[in-house]
Amino acid sequence: MHHPGEPLMATIETDDGVTLHVEETGTGVPLVFVHEFAGDCRSWEPQLRHLSRRYRCIAFNARGYPPSDVPAEEAMYSQQRARDDIRCVLDGLAIEQAHVVGLSMGAFATLHFGMEYPGRARSLLVAGCGYGAQPERREQFQSEARTLAREIREQGMAYVADTYGHGPTREPLRIKDPRGFEEFVARFGEHSAAGSANTMLGCQARRPSLYAMRDELARVALPVLIVAGDEDEPALEPSVMLKATLANAALAVLPKSGHMLNIEEPALFNRLLEDFLHTVELGRWPAAPRKDHP
Repeated sequence: MHHPGEPLMATIETDDGVTLHVEETGTGVPLVFVHEFAGDCRSWEPQLRHLSRRYRCIAFNARGYPPSDVPAEEAMYSQQRARDDIRCVLDGLAIEQAHVVGLSMGAFATLHFGMEYPGRARSLLVAGCGYGAQPERREQFQSEARTLAREIREQGMAYVADTYGHGPTREPLRIKDPRGFEEFVARFGEHSAAGSANTMLGCQARRPSLYAMRDELARVALPVLIVAGDEDEPALEPSVMLKATLANAALAVLPKSGHMLNIEEPALFNRLLEDFLHTVELGRWPAAPRKDHP
């Protein structure tokens, strides 16, 4: 017999027939976590363990990340699908509204979710967001994404975990927490090569630039907390742009920190997230007086 608040594993089916693996724990206001490309629902363990004391915490594996289904067709993966899969998780759990927390790839999905379904979100936390978003970097980023997808297919996940997984923005985690870094690399290497390659081609290589969406972003009235590491250079400038563009956003920059902020600095990340959630729930997160966005 399952008791409310106890850890629960479940599956939900999306509206295009893909089964997603979902884990939840805790009771209260729902809080949904959306993982990055190199992570999965296990990446949010420091947050699930802490925030589940006061919130109903939900994490899920994106399509392409077992035990979620791995559709074979690249067309089944896109930024729009990543956005809509968050909605499908809420629908599958009969949740009308939730706080949504995303890192990197998950942060892009979280932002798009807030733009498309503002009535379903109580707030958005957008961390490590913006890779390849600057117009001058877009073509290079798309080329690198296609190259990485080819490497995944040809060399396999263990090779990519030992190369891409050791990139400069992940180095701060290795320095701070070698044990946690090795765990990250091992889990990354367990992912599906087909699912990861399709995700890179369908989502990353084709997602629209945030800079081309500033008018839509400026219309988002939801409370937003943007979090970036000061050593996560590809996300820093886009994070400042998001702060300047979103009507109701704050920006936190974590010192000596890279891309995997929630694992690198779990206590600080949890404190920022918890304070943000409490402030929003109390109705004390007012929109700042704003100028026209650039």
